[in-house]
Parts: sequence; C-alpha cells; structure tokens
Amino acid sequence: MRDIWLTGGPILWIILVVGVIGFCVFVERSLHLHRARIPYDDFLAGIFNILKRDNVEEALSICRETPGPVSQLAKTAILHRNDDQAQLREAVDEAAVSEISRMERRLVLVSTVAQVTPLLGLLGTVIGLVEFLFVMQQEMPLVQSADVMKAMMHALITTGAGLTVAIPAYISFNLLVIKVDRLVLDMNRAGSEITAFLGNERK
Repeated sequence: MRDIWLTGGPILWIILVVGVIGFCVFVERSLHLHRARIPYDDFLAGIFNILKRDNVEEALSICRETPGPVSQLAKTAILHRNDDQAQLREAVDEAAVSEISRMERRLVLVSTVAQVTPLLGLLGTVIGLVEFLFVMQQEMPLVQSADVMKAMMHALITTGAGLTVAIPAYISFNLLVIKVDRLVLDMNRAGSEITAFLGNERK
C-alpha cells in the first residue's frame, strides 16, 4: 500500500484530499437535509388548530423551534397573515427561494468532486505516459523494465483513484438532489395549504 502512494505521486494525494472534502460535505448535507424533512401535514394540522384558537404567538414559537423549510414557510405566512392574498403568496414564495438556496448550499462541491477527480486521474495518466516515453528515450536500446513499470503504474494508479472517488461522489450528489427535490415538493404543498388556510380565515 505504501508503494502505491509513493508511485501515485502528488496527483494521487490531491485526489485523496478532494475526495475527503467531498465525503465530508456529503455527510454534513445529508444529515442537514434529513433533519429538515418533517411530516409537514401533521405539522400544519397542529399549526392550523392553534391558529383557529387565535394563539398566534404559540404558533410562531412552534415554527421557530421546528427545523426545516416547511416551518420557515409557515412562520413567514403567519407573519404576513394580514396581507392580501397576492402579497402573502409573494412572501411565501420569497421565503421558499431562500430556503431552497440554503438547502442547496455546498452541493456544488460534491458535484465538482465528481467532475474534477476523473480529470485529475487523466492528468496523472498523461504524466505517467510522459515519464514512460522519457524513460524509453533515455534508456534505449537497453530499457530497464523496472523504470518502465513505475511510469505505467503511475498512470494506472491515478486513473483508478480518480474513478474510485468520482463514482461515489456522483452517486452522492444525485442522492442529495433527490432529498432536496422531496423537500421542495413538501414546501410547495405546505405553502399552498397554509396560504389557502390563512385566506379562508380572513373571510
């Protein structure tokens, strides 16, 4: 194993560092998105019951204490409950855009890891091939097989390392995108329900 790291050279270490960064971001984002998703229908049912009793402060307090974008949309809607329907909808939409931006934060890092590491592996391959040709040129006609094999191993190791990091990173990015899409769907439904509820309450 030590020989592999030495043979791989600096490119291999760069791929390792980039992969660790991507993994850490994936774990952090995955946990954040997991905590953010709540049973929004049960949450809204509880908020609606509280608002029907005109206990606005309690409803706002529950929204502040509940994690996730749905609770933030509910809080925004409650704070704008006295606005007309168009202004209320606009406020909820603006809050939704802000929450989506917050959920997508740092996802680009995971995507970048998936895209960059194969290129780093290719760069290592090119460097290895250049070393191979240089050895061939310098040592011909008596080429030492050990020197040639070292250059070829350099090329193959970096290519393999790049793909080994890129494939899980690509899968991780898509998993995070799926989680965000599910939360956005919950937000759309929750936003429509709470604006409709507050609109009916004013009638």
